[in-house]
Amino acid sequence: MDRKQMTLVLSDKEMLVLDQLAESRGMTKTALVRQALRLYQSVTERLDSGDKVFVERPSTKEKTELMVL
Repeated sequence: MDRKQMTLVLSDKEMLVLDQLAESRGMTKTALVRQALRLYQSVTERLDSGDKVFVERPSTKEKTELMVL
């Protein structure tokens, strides 16, 4: 698999979120960004095909539709 390098410019707040998520998940920032891209791709493909995507709270079974702008 060929790899390409890029520079990503983030605000201080965005970098803090990236740092916190990577640390809490035990991942590198690069791995977290790759995972986020795969998740965004999966959600976008489902929405583009007409599916709806929901998040469910297990304790109450309350569902909230995920909206992507």
